Amino acid sequence: MTYPAYPAFPGPPHPGTLPPGLTVELVTDEDAFAALAPQWRRLYGRCAAATPFQSHAWLLSWWRSYGSAGRLRLVLAREGRELVAAAPLMSVRSPVPALVPLGGAISDYGDVLLDDERSPDAEAALTAGLAALARTALVDLREVRPGAAAERLYARWRGPRYRLADSLCLELPALPMDGLVARLPSAKARQRVRAQLRRLDALGVKSRPVLPDEADAAVRRLLDLHRLQWRGRKVTGEHLRPRFREHLARAVAPMVRTGDAVVTEFRMADEVVAVDVTLLSHRLAGGYLYGAHPRLRERRADVAVMLLDACAEYARAPGRSTLSLLRGDEPYKHHWRPERVPNQRLLMARRRTAPLLAAVLADAAARRRGKELLRRRAERKEHDGGGG
Repeated sequence: MTYPAYPAFPGPPHPGTLPPGLTVELVTDEDAFAALAPQWRRLYGRCAAATPFQSHAWLLSWWRSYGSAGRLRLVLAREGRELVAAAPLMSVRSPVPALVPLGGAISDYGDVLLDDERSPDAEAALTAGLAALARTALVDLREVRPGAAAERLYARWRGPRYRLADSLCLELPALPMDGLVARLPSAKARQRVRAQLRRLDALGVKSRPVLPDEADAAVRRLLDLHRLQWRGRKVTGEHLRPRFREHLARAVAPMVRTGDAVVTEFRMADEVVAVDVTLLSHRLAGGYLYGAHPRLRERRADVAVMLLDACAEYARAPGRSTLSLLRGDEPYKHHWRPERVPNQRLLMARRRTAPLLAAVLADAAARRRGKELLRRRAERKEHDGGGG
């Protein structure tokens, strides 16, 4: 069994826990992670549940912008030299020692990769590798989408475990724009969207997916427009930081080449007035981030309709069933009557690390109580103010 003796690994899985012919290894070196790209890409292609946030380009770029030296933990299972499973993780020490997915807060879905052609052996091998790491740390998988590969590891786990609700995502079926308009709740709403589509045509707004060689420059233009559109308003601060700018440009260009992303430019009178990044996987398309010039809104163009019209086209590939609006419960998304699909947080421990699990559950319960108290206080304040 191949198992490098990294100091961070407390010991290999018991040989009896690994299916015949499979080995498990731990990678903690960034250069070794980079060298995995071809094998990772093949495994990603054989994991139907994978989302774009598990692609090698996204994860490696994220690590280079956000990772901390000495914290990388890639648990890999192989059959011969070929990858059949991978858990892209990093170690954290606060609030408890834990293993968390690469991708962090800027990734809408966290997961592992499992070769569908080698299950259940791939599941058993990766579970054994994670169980070995869990001797000293809690396994804390955040933002797990229902149906994700990580659910299969959770089902196999023999130690203490717990499932919590995580962020809410909103999803639409992968329909053409006409089909999405037909889902709207009233004739008036349908007429309004059709009028907006006609207005975009009248304004001469044209869209095109950029070529792979243009993707880097287009993403940087997107971020410039994103900063401009939110000037003077509340915005996600991370999107304005240099590390995010470098991550997105570095990740998206190779993802465009491999078909895991598409960057769309919107032009009006030969000027780029908006740029959008849509991420793609086997089963879903999701609009990740866009930037739009304020001139579009000044001309009374509905930017949300414009973006959804383009994204709906990308969601219609064979096998792709979901147009994801990703995380967030913003009111404008609800106009389209999406399905509410909450992500999950999967917590897995060993008997010796069960106190870490208990501590995280207590913290999560306290946070829920705090949010509920703030919500009730806001409701009372609104009621008292209205009554006055």
